[in-house]
Amino acid sequence: MVYYLRCMENKYTYQQLKAFTREIFCKMGCNEKDAETATVNLLSADLRGVDSHGIARLSGYVRLWETQRVNIHPEISIIHETPSTGVVDGDSGLGLIVAPFSMDLAIKKAKEVGTGWVSVQNSNHFGIAGQYAMMALSHEMIGIAMTNASALVAPTFSKEKMLGTNPISVAIPAGTEPPFVADFATTTAANGKLEILQRKNQPVPDGWVQGKEGQSSNDAFELKKGGALLPLGSDRDRSSHKGYMMGSIVDIFSGVLSGANFGPWVPPFPAYIPIPENQPGKGIGHFFGAMRIDAFRSANDFKNNMDQWIQRFRNAEPIDSKQKVIIPGEPERQFELERKNNGIKLLEEVVNDLKSLGEKFSVKL
Repeated sequence: MVYYLRCMENKYTYQQLKAFTREIFCKMGCNEKDAETATVNLLSADLRGVDSHGIARLSGYVRLWETQRVNIHPEISIIHETPSTGVVDGDSGLGLIVAPFSMDLAIKKAKEVGTGWVSVQNSNHFGIAGQYAMMALSHEMIGIAMTNASALVAPTFSKEKMLGTNPISVAIPAGTEPPFVADFATTTAANGKLEILQRKNQPVPDGWVQGKEGQSSNDAFELKKGGALLPLGSDRDRSSHKGYMMGSIVDIFSGVLSGANFGPWVPPFPAYIPIPENQPGKGIGHFFGAMRIDAFRSANDFKNNMDQWIQRFRNAEPIDSKQKVIIPGEPERQFELERKNNGIKLLEEVVNDLKSLGEKFSVKL
């Protein structure tokens, strides 16, 4: 019997989605451990409200595997290291597996010498950056994660797509308060948000995209017509050059530093888009960092001050009494609590996509 996810109004429990996703990864050829790792890291996006990067991307990973652009049995290796640094070759594996290996290496180095820094080559799309930055929190460390991505973004004053959405995440532990977790793309909006609006047949807000000739556009399908995403800031008058610089830093740390591809040569996530010619590196690149708090000061003193920081910012005088100042990570944490208890609602198009995957792999209950 083919296994279909079923529930009222397309809402599913985390365990339903987890069982289905893990089985799909196993059908692709992943061993049980890798399938579990990939599933947990992929679905962390759905739990935290980043619907564009979760189970909606599962069929995309399948297509990459079908076109032999993902190695399901990678031999992940450390190809260069010092006591505090390392370079990992992901052997074209799923980024969902390569990334936690690499962040764990950064944490191990930080335990030994205070900080750990790991760049990664020859990997693939890894989901949300915040999942890996947060790995450091339980070790009383600050975690940093970033990745480059396929070129969808036009630099300030350019018509040509040169950079990816290139997200950055920083996770910082606190004491009695929940941790500070920043996780953001260096574009005005991530491509996944365009995909959601495409499924809903809705326009995009001003400042998200530009047309083929650089003109302002509200068309959610603009990228398919030769247009581009805009850097954080949207245009020069609103400081898009700063978003351009941030995205460039991520690209250089993730790609140039590791020996991965960078700029317009980063492999695209959609399997139907050809790999760029004359690539200078290997696969997609990531960059991870871990910093032991007590390498700088007493961890308890630091966490007490972080509590103080969070409480003071949260209680800053609001513009509207109905809306308090938000601490980075709070909305995602609220999503996670709510969705673990009440389930995860999926768009009809995503549900249909999952049903097609179930039919393709004969995933049984």
